[in-house]
Amino acid sequence: MLFALLALAALPDLVPARWTSADPATLDLVRMTPINCLLVEQPQWSETLNAAASKQGITVLAILHPSPDSVPAVRQALASGVAGGVLEGTFDAASRQSIEALFEAAKLPVISLTPRAAIDFASTAKILGTTQGVWPGIQTEEDGKAKAAPSGAAWIDTNSGFLRFARASTSATFWIANQPPPGKTFQTERYLQAIGDAAMVGARWVVSLDQDFTAKLLAHDPAAVAGWRRIGQTLAFYESHPDWRTAQPFGHLALVEDADSGALLSGGILDMIATKHTPVRAIPKQRLSSSSLGPSQLAVNVDPESLTPAQKDVLKAFTRAGGTLLTGPPGWKFPQPQAGQITLDKDDLKKLDDIWRELNSLTGRKNLGARLFNVSSMLSHLVEIPSHAEVVVHLVNYSDFPVENITVHVLGKYTGAVLYQPDATPIPLTGYEVDEGTGFDIDKIVSAGALILHH
Repeated sequence: MLFALLALAALPDLVPARWTSADPATLDLVRMTPINCLLVEQPQWSETLNAAASKQGITVLAILHPSPDSVPAVRQALASGVAGGVLEGTFDAASRQSIEALFEAAKLPVISLTPRAAIDFASTAKILGTTQGVWPGIQTEEDGKAKAAPSGAAWIDTNSGFLRFARASTSATFWIANQPPPGKTFQTERYLQAIGDAAMVGARWVVSLDQDFTAKLLAHDPAAVAGWRRIGQTLAFYESHPDWRTAQPFGHLALVEDADSGALLSGGILDMIATKHTPVRAIPKQRLSSSSLGPSQLAVNVDPESLTPAQKDVLKAFTRAGGTLLTGPPGWKFPQPQAGQITLDKDDLKKLDDIWRELNSLTGRKNLGARLFNVSSMLSHLVEIPSHAEVVVHLVNYSDFPVENITVHVLGKYTGAVLYQPDATPIPLTGYEVDEGTGFDIDKIVSAGALILHH
């Protein structure tokens, strides 16, 4: 029982990756990185791998898919010495109970990675997660030009909006386990973007490499190993600051949302706001309160008819106190996606135009926490860590080349700032007074960075 309790306590500290080799010698590659948890499919369930991994402090979890043979598969996985299981997909209730009972009898944990719509945010599980996600990066047209979003900025495929909602809905560690699109080969930068896309909002991406990268890495191709080291450096960058994962959004704009108003989708209103680099806090509708609104000056609720009387009273009190509330037009409903859909299609995006234009007019020239300049290929996330008297501006670059001459204007007065980047020496920055507070200039961001501000 003590082992089970220790394993349960360590779950939030797992840094996961999918692994496609049962050869214990490949663990040398794992040790180049902070990765300490391998998710392995049935062909790689191996007593030899699991024993070697256990000695090296690496947790191996067996991936299980819905199948009539799931119970025999669990017994096979347990016999190989795995440290737990990952249920990936949609299991019927009876199968799930049978599988969980077998792992519970072995005093081993089970992690569920479900479709977005099936996530149980009320669960007491230490880790929640999903297999559904877009592949982060700048979306391009057929002619190779960057596609424009409704905001006018480059269209960035990102899971960060959905993940902001997920992080606001649960205290559990959150994993997003989407994989690279099949049949394609990606440069290292795309993996750094996937890591940062999740990590800047406090989640973890389950590292997953394309087949070509995997084959070259396992063959110790020098270029692949160099790319793998960069992946490890980016993981280490975020893992070395665990307080970032529990930091609170810092900004004066709140978006009240739930599944019916697009919270489980990528590319909706929250992501539109993010492309304008307006700090925004996602507030799950069931958690709406005066305290969750925090210092917000502007709140957006696109589906006012779904509020309970108590929730309406919270927003009435907010406006009486001087806050501005933006709602959808009378009778307007958020476009409802088809089953399994995680992004809005073009027609549905057009239906959001009226709300987006009004919201953009209210936020476009205001500093609601921070304003950023020369960041068209980047996304940002502004958080605060009250215990350290710190504000952190997260920056993730979704292009394949460095971004230079970045300017950040943050509300408030700050005595100084330090810029952190993966595998780079921290750079102290001197602020200067601007109308909204304090300005900072950043020479260059390669893949990701965090500007830590001190009062």
